[in-house]
Amino acid sequence: MALEIDLSGRVAFVTGGSRGLGRADALTLARAGADVAVADLLVESQLSEETDRYGPLATAARTQGMVHTEETVDEIRAMGRRALAVRCDVTERAEVDAAFARAAEELGPVDILVNNAGMLDHARQFHEQSPELWERDLRVNLTGAFNCAQAAWPQMKERGWGRIVNMSSVAGTLGGFGQASYSTTKSGLVGLTKTLALEGGRHGITCNAIVPGVIGTEAFQMANPAMNERIVNRTVLRRAGDPQDIANAIAFLCSDLASYITGIELNVSGGVELFVF
Repeated sequence: MALEIDLSGRVAFVTGGSRGLGRADALTLARAGADVAVADLLVESQLSEETDRYGPLATAARTQGMVHTEETVDEIRAMGRRALAVRCDVTERAEVDAAFARAAEELGPVDILVNNAGMLDHARQFHEQSPELWERDLRVNLTGAFNCAQAAWPQMKERGWGRIVNMSSVAGTLGGFGQASYSTTKSGLVGLTKTLALEGGRHGITCNAIVPGVIGTEAFQMANPAMNERIVNRTVLRRAGDPQDIANAIAFLCSDLASYITGIELNVSGGVELFVF
């Protein structure tokens, strides 16, 4: 087997693809040869103040020009790949089913699913956590991944090949101070990953979880610099990772090079889970 990542002829569906990790994932899968459906709540040609109801990060993305869904699609097409921008709320099953149907119609059946969409703006100590935002985070971070995987499953099962990658977090494996809802959903994704790996194996479907550490996304850049420095110093490598580090790992897991890997939690974290002093 040639030691190269070649996803030619594959169709990928990436949620939360407008910026940050999702955008890097979509571009990297395209560079490896895949055609890509880039799905997000925010799409440049469909932005309005109504999207602010999804939280402060969505508002900041809209007002500060950090929405790149259609731009990402244009970059992918410039590579000679096919691409599609899809506005999709992963909590709404009808929208998810329609998005996957459109992707299958315009690009072909989905071979690769990257469940990247998520909310991480509910940062309060446990006794101050909002029940409403707790429920929202469960719907977006966990049920959203369930919805998308269930929509992709028949397409993958029919062809006997599929790759699902769920975006967990070290907050899900280590806990997260002030992140009860976020860490709970990211831990839940690990359980979903292992279950899909067990059930998918007989159909040629693998499912793995990426466990990012401190990654220098737009959200990280917007955070408190002093707190960022403390968090970075908690890692072995003493630096934030780059979204490309995550995208490289995902491309590997989606390739034939990783055909015997399923059900794992792959830390791409700079060693933040290790004892650092």
